[in-house]
Amino acid sequence: MNDEVRDFEPNGEAEESGRLGLGLTMLFIGLAAGALVALLLAPTTGKEMRRSLRRKYEDAREVMEDIGEQAGDWIDKGSEWADKAKSKMGPLKRPFGR
Repeated sequence: MNDEVRDFEPNGEAEESGRLGLGLTMLFIGLAAGALVALLLAPTTGKEMRRSLRRKYEDAREVMEDIGEQAGDWIDKGSEWADKAKSKMGPLKRPFGR
């Protein structure tokens, strides 16, 4: 019984929580420092960077729209094939045991 109580000691949980919090804090500090260094050392001006990011965003948006349209077409084809299969299988269905 004493072993079971020791498994759930609050000190162990607090220690894990503290390590996780410290790890996340260090991660965010590192990300912020990296972003700052990247901005300071970027070979383009802010205006050029925004223009480039806008173009990339628009290109990615167009690609996603195309993928969405293709998926819609595939769904429509699949529905048509399912309907055809159901209509061909209709006359073949017989109740079991009769």
